[in-house]
Amino acid sequence: MILSACGLVCSDCEFFSKTCSGCIEVKGSPFWAKEMIPDKVCPLYDCSVNKKGFANCGGCTELPCKMFRDMKDPNSTEEQHQQSIITRVAALRGN
Repeated sequence: MILSACGLVCSDCEFFSKTCSGCIEVKGSPFWAKEMIPDKVCPLYDCSVNKKGFANCGGCTELPCKMFRDMKDPNSTEEQHQQSIITRVAALRGN
């Protein structure tokens, strides 16, 4: 299992090994960030890895912070998003 900085399972993603080799491997700049984010780097990766020096968001005492809670896949419902937060935090904390 390959986790992203925010706890998504990269190896479960439909784009993994096709257009993306995983968040950590691409240094927080997956295809969607290149298309949608002005700085071309996922803000969660930038915060946890680049700015705070953690391997992922799991090292941060503020997890799940406001940015973590606010970054929602536009294709998911609010219920799916809330469940994703629970699942990702548990994965990042090793539960």
